Amino acid sequence: MKHCTSSSFPDRADSGHKDSKNPSVTDTGTEERILKLLKREVKPALGCTEPIAVAIAVARAAAEWPELKAESVKVEVSANILKNAMGVGIPGTTETGLPVAIALAITCGNWHYGLEVLKDISPEAIADARRMVSEGRISVGLSDNGTMLYACAECLFPGGHRARAAIRDIHDNIVFVSRDDEVLLDIHPLKAGEETEDDGSFLTLKMIDNFARTVDIARLDLMKEQVKLNTALAEEGLNADYGLRVGKSLKGHDDFGDNLATLCIALTAAASDARMAGCLLPAMSNSGSGNQGITVSMPVIAAARYMKSSEESLLRALALSNLVAIHIKSYLGRLSALCGCVVASSGAACGIVMLKGGDIDQMASAIKNMIGSISGMLCDGAKEGCAMKVAAGVSCALQSAVLALKGICAGSSDGIIDDDVEKTISNLGSIGSRGMVQTDRMILDIMVCK
Repeated sequence: MKHCTSSSFPDRADSGHKDSKNPSVTDTGTEERILKLLKREVKPALGCTEPIAVAIAVARAAAEWPELKAESVKVEVSANILKNAMGVGIPGTTETGLPVAIALAITCGNWHYGLEVLKDISPEAIADARRMVSEGRISVGLSDNGTMLYACAECLFPGGHRARAAIRDIHDNIVFVSRDDEVLLDIHPLKAGEETEDDGSFLTLKMIDNFARTVDIARLDLMKEQVKLNTALAEEGLNADYGLRVGKSLKGHDDFGDNLATLCIALTAAASDARMAGCLLPAMSNSGSGNQGITVSMPVIAAARYMKSSEESLLRALALSNLVAIHIKSYLGRLSALCGCVVASSGAACGIVMLKGGDIDQMASAIKNMIGSISGMLCDGAKEGCAMKVAAGVSCALQSAVLALKGICAGSSDGIIDDDVEKTISNLGSIGSRGMVQTDRMILDIMVCK
């Protein structure tokens, strides 16, 4: 099966402190650059983004023969996509895994919707998709091209027609399309030194803090949408019995009380409960991850609600929280052996510090406290149990923020922590992107052999 050439994650282990190599934090061009990055990395997503990425590839291929209905679909995916798609609920169904997501992409998918590719789902589409799966018309294989985030779909149609499409590196990044023997799109991986869109690595905490405090509040409407979408998802998780009911159980348990910590943890976990169990409400994602978008925002939203913060304070704290997560994630890659809730919770910790009136030094301390605490949390695939990891991440974020506000910070004698917060982030990225490659393989081996 033909598919696109892979590209490896860039080596940035020795980037260290980068303030001197970056544009001024007050530069107008830099502000526009940051806003563009936010708009690209913070967007609505319906369902877990790994099966959704595969669905985008399938729907794009199917669109090449709109007058025909695919008789069967063959898909190859990278190991990390397979890991994150095996046990997660598919929106609107009781099923988990890739086959039903692939079939739904045929029965109701629209690739133009991007990460909301399945938002036209209906009972009829679900019934047709289940029929395709039961008839053995969906096949999934493992790609060996070495790319962390990759999926290539081939749809076979009546009359011997076929179409292929592939995504790579970013969940909605279509890089290859063909119709029968005609190649319509073929975007080759970038070579070393070639320019690409900003991925967040150009940022520093200093730049992020300055942007969040000074940008015109009218330009942060995206953060308003994040509040709306993720709060609705959290409330759905509290009101219904999704997944492990982590958030609902914590919110209603007398032993935990009605305090800031309980509210932050319960609301965030409830949103994850709903999303991972197939809820039809979208999440506002961050860096291609719905759970990361939930975890980076809901603790800050809950804290602002509890503290009765102004809307402007909340939106600025959310901009900061999202950008911190995007910045850290740029060192790890889209998919990693490390759980994304660690990255997102680090952003949330900084957002809470800002809401509490903290400064950039205290934000740096919060990040170091996070990395010195739960940086080793493993990603063993997307599933209902992710809500427990989210809850643990938020708890640690609150702890890290409180300590930072009191002037307490993990020091350079503590493991991978460096005096320079940027070097600390780089150290975490080195471990997650290269140091744990074998760990990632072992996790997948265990999962597929159960």
